[in-house]
Amino acid sequence: MDFGVVLQTDPPAQRTVALAKLAESYGFGYAWTFDSHLLWQEPYVIYSAILAETHRIKVGPYVTNPATRDWTVTASTFATLNEMYGNRTVCGIGRGDSAVRVLNGAPVSVKEMRQSIEVIRELANCRPVEHNGATLRFPWARTSELEVWVAGYGPLALKAAGEVGDGFILQCADVDIAKWMIDTVKTNASNAGKDPESLEFCISGPMYIGDDWAHMREQCRWFGGMVGNHVADIVEKYGDEGSIPTALSEYIAGRQGYDYNEHGRAGNSHTEFVPDEIVDRFCVLGTADEHIAKLEALRDVGVTQFAGYLQHDNKEETLRVYGEKVIPALSESVTAKI
Repeated sequence: MDFGVVLQTDPPAQRTVALAKLAESYGFGYAWTFDSHLLWQEPYVIYSAILAETHRIKVGPYVTNPATRDWTVTASTFATLNEMYGNRTVCGIGRGDSAVRVLNGAPVSVKEMRQSIEVIRELANCRPVEHNGATLRFPWARTSELEVWVAGYGPLALKAAGEVGDGFILQCADVDIAKWMIDTVKTNASNAGKDPESLEFCISGPMYIGDDWAHMREQCRWFGGMVGNHVADIVEKYGDEGSIPTALSEYIAGRQGYDYNEHGRAGNSHTEFVPDEIVDRFCVLGTADEHIAKLEALRDVGVTQFAGYLQHDNKEETLRVYGEKVIPALSESVTAKI
């Protein structure tokens, strides 16, 4: 299993860079960031600094969207970073949430998201693509390689992930929900003639090392509110029965509004509706042994990467314990002599 860390690009930017460097030193392979240009600083600028000050960690948005960024500009940014730093980027993409809602916009359709994926991936992999009635290609890109991982919850998004994605991103670390989603994506990939085992399956949630459960829950309750925005959209479109797991939708009934100014922040005042049970299911909390046990269960249902959110008050200690105990326990054991 691979490991990633999900950061917000709050100022100062060097703090984000420092956390990414620390994550790399403890064995994390990915440094993801939110991508919401009004709420936080511009991530792609910060990616360049992270890549310049690290050696192997990969960077990417968790997640970008086709609405607020021109598709060809997004592709150019990734291709430029890859040409500069040696193919150490990955593109997580979805229909759009905070970046578009703060602008009073709405997520794009799954059809438009699929179209954007083709344009971004082809251009960033140094290939020509048809777009807006023209054949386009970057004449300066020679070595860039980019995977595009699709984030989503609803049936059409899961279909797109299986059919056109190089990977799947699920922002929810519940084992049962992860299994349902992964199986659905794999079925869609197989039906499209793809090898489902060729896809990456990245599951995420806040990770907090500690033993004070009341404190950990309050620090991570924001996540249930954030996930609730996506689930509410799906429930509105598909209903609360049949199309998605009941466990993913049943807690939405108590949801009353959401303030994007507090998006992804500990202490979010619009998350009182999220019960302790959902916090425990959606996040990875507790001692190192409790983290290891849950991550082993996630690995067993097909997860290839766990990306832990660090939006809480115990960032450095959580990274340290992961580096010293959790990641080694989930890594392949190799002996010096056979």
